[in-house]
Parts: sequence; structure tokens; C-alpha cells
Amino acid sequence: MKVLFLTPPLKAWDSHGYHLAANQMHAQVAAYLREKKLAEVDALDCRALEMDWDAMVKYAKDTRPDMVFVGELLHSTCGAAVIWYFNEGLRLIKEAMPQVKTVAGGLWYSGDWERQMRQNPTLDYIMIGEAELTMEDLIRNMNGARKDEREIAGLVSRRPDGTIVVGPHRELIPDLNVLPMPAYDLFPMDKYVGHTYWKPFAELMTSRGCPGKCHFCYEWALYDSRTAAKDFTSWRGLKGTRIVDELELLEKKYGITTVVFQDDAFNTDTQAMIEFCNEKIRRGNKIDWVCLGRADQWISQHDILPLMKKAGLFLALTGVEVEDDMTLAKQGKGVTIDQIKKTVRLLRENDIGSVGTVLIGLKEDTEEKIKKRLQIADEIDPDIFALDYMTPVPNSPDWKYGIKKGWFDPDKINLKEWDFQHPVVPTDHLTVEEVGRLGAWCMREYYSKPERIHRIFSSNYHDKVKVCVKDFMDNISKWEANSRVTATVK
Repeated sequence: MKVLFLTPPLKAWDSHGYHLAANQMHAQVAAYLREKKLAEVDALDCRALEMDWDAMVKYAKDTRPDMVFVGELLHSTCGAAVIWYFNEGLRLIKEAMPQVKTVAGGLWYSGDWERQMRQNPTLDYIMIGEAELTMEDLIRNMNGARKDEREIAGLVSRRPDGTIVVGPHRELIPDLNVLPMPAYDLFPMDKYVGHTYWKPFAELMTSRGCPGKCHFCYEWALYDSRTAAKDFTSWRGLKGTRIVDELELLEKKYGITTVVFQDDAFNTDTQAMIEFCNEKIRRGNKIDWVCLGRADQWISQHDILPLMKKAGLFLALTGVEVEDDMTLAKQGKGVTIDQIKKTVRLLRENDIGSVGTVLIGLKEDTEEKIKKRLQIADEIDPDIFALDYMTPVPNSPDWKYGIKKGWFDPDKINLKEWDFQHPVVPTDHLTVEEVGRLGAWCMREYYSKPERIHRIFSSNYHDKVKVCVKDFMDNISKWEANSRVTATVK
């Protein structure tokens, strides 16, 4: 059995400039299959190698895989738009090589499996939730186990007559430390770049799940709809020493100098964080890093921020999202505006740059509320203002609400624009066009303050913070152009 992990030609978020990294889901699942001696594994990253669709198909025909796998864990690859590219890649290869088994998993597919199977007849299987164990069972079955596919937990399959069947719920892997090191050797690691200027670069996933349950979160689409709420909040992380093992590999073998921990809440386990930082310092690992965390976590760990800084933390993200505590509570955020303000202040006192994510297009949004949101973000004053449009994801409360309101038909949406950087749904008070106009205004307004830009570029921040701010500013015009393009809505 030979499995090809495919990243077709696709783009990154415009706000991120030139940005690409090895697909963590592919690297992890490939490593698992190889460790279990279940398959010969290969990976093709067309965007890193600058290969077009024809070159992609030629590669598949030349290497003759038995199975092609696509999937993603991160919405920042390009939101739900990545599914369009994945489906197109599988379609082209399947048409050229009808005998190939096509498999998809991870974000969007897990939460939207019925529609994805129905609309994409060249898709043979979908892995719901975590894919490692389900892929193992499927390949063993193909190799002779002869189990009825509808008995395989977490597997969606297509019968010869076209009928779609789904297996029972697959329980989560309780301890991620049993998984092997991601198979970075399959990827062109020298090609990866973060925010145009950070290179060599890598993105890591060292935990799964999140303690929160925000209504708008993309993670709803990572889990089985039958148990989404339970699985979503089942946070599990790697040990600190295991994370340093991975950084050592990346530094010594591939020359990586900058990484982003893309976990939604990297610093959830304080003891693991302390262990990680101390071990990284002890081993002399020089990789600089960025991570995401919740405001309440950053505040509870204020006393170890100097340790984190010493261990290489130079930029940290926290969610601002909305304008007041009531709206935060309605969105299931579980933090307060004061906590967010304090987080940014604490980071700045330790010369750590800050990214504040802000969301517009929530169902109750009015022009007044959005302008108030910008005012609050301005007061909080994160160094990087990362604005996203509310984009409903399968399984989430916002997805169900949008369908109920008739804002979109899941069978007719233009996935190429569902990337969090195009306005795609109205609110109870605003049209899609009005949301986009306000979004473009917010982005331009935030970065138009000379005193803010002077503060950042005259600070003691790491130069990697400053070039990241520059990259965001350089791409404002692209972001504004996206705001003027609206998806097809009912």
C-alpha cells in the first residue's frame, strides 16, 4: 500500500503575505502509518514546489499511489476555501487514475461529511475526527481484514452502489505522546516561510482541543457532529520534553529558526509550559517561537512570562473578538475585556509582541457595535490587529443559525470565498456588503495611527515582531479588496 499525502496548488491568507508551512496533519498521519508499517508514505506540497494542477497529476501518475489523502487541522491555511482545492485535487487525480482510493479528513470534512461525500463523487472516504486510528483500520481492512466498513469507527465510506455509510463514533486518542514525531523528511522544509520574512519556518501542533467553546470557532468542524461539544473541549497536549525533542529535530536537521505553535491554547498546562521552557533553555535550542493562548491563561502565567521570553517567545496571540463582556459571554468566550487588556499590557512589559484577533459579522452586529469593537481594540492596543469575518463552520451554533435564517444554502455556497477574509454572511442588521465595508474601514483605521507604529518600531521587541507588523501593513490593500468581494448568499 502506497499513500500520497497531497497539498494541491493553493494560496495563503492575504493578510499573512508569503506564508506556507508543512501540513501538520499530513506529517503526523504519515508518520503514524510508517511507524506501524502499514504503508509506504509520500507527500507532495504543490504550493511549496510551485507545481500547477497538471504537474500535480503527472506526479501522481509517475509515482502511482494506491491512496491519496487530503486534510488540514488549521483554518489559517485559507479557511474553508482549502476544501475546494482539496476536492479539485482529488477529482483530477481520480479522473486520471480511477483505481486510486481518495481519502479526506480533518477540518471541515469531519463536520461536513455528508455534504462533502454527496457533492464530490470522486471522494471515496472521509475520516471523522482524529484520523490516525481510522486510517489504520481502513488500511488493515484493505489489506485483508475484511471488516464491514460501516463498522469502522470514524469512517465514512461510499458503497459500490453509491450509498454513503458512516461508522460509529471514534473515541479520541487520550495521550498524544504515544504518536511518533511528524514525518518532516517527506516535505521540502527549506521552502517554508512565515509572514514573508520568517525563514526557515515551521508550524507545529502540540495539542488538540481547547478549554473554551466559542460559538464561532473553526474547531467545531474538526469533530464528529454526534459528540462535537465533548470532543472539542477535551484538551490533550504533548509533554514539554517531547515538544523540545521536536524543536531540536527542526533546528539541527532542517535549520528552522522560527516556529508558530498553532495550538488554540498552547499554554493550557502551566507545568508543561515550565518544563518546556526550562528544557529548551537547558538544551540550548535557539528557535524563536510564537503561540496562541487565552487571556485568562496568560494572566495566570504572568510570573513565568520572563521564562517564556528567555526560552524564545517573541510574539503571542490572544482573542479580543468583541467589544464588551456581555458579547464575550454570548459567544462562549469565557474571558473579560479587562483580562484581555491586562494580557496585552503584561506581554508588552516583557517585550513580547501581541496579536489581537477581532471578529466582525456576528449575528447581532450593527454598525455601531462594530465601530465600538474597533474602539475597544484601539484601547487594548495589540501590536498586530488581526481582523476576521465571521464565517460559519459546520457543527457550530453560527452555522445552524445561518441556515435557519436562510443566509446561505450549504449546497450552494462558494467555498473559495469562505476563508475568513471575505464577508460571506449578513447579520440581523447589516447586509454582506455593509459588513465588508465596515471591515475594510476597521483595518485601515487601526493601522493609520502614527503613534502606534512609532511605538512598535522604536520598542525593544524582537525584529521578527516588527517585520510581521510590516507584513500585515503591506497587505492591507489586498485585505480591503477581499472585503469588496462578496460570496453568493441566499
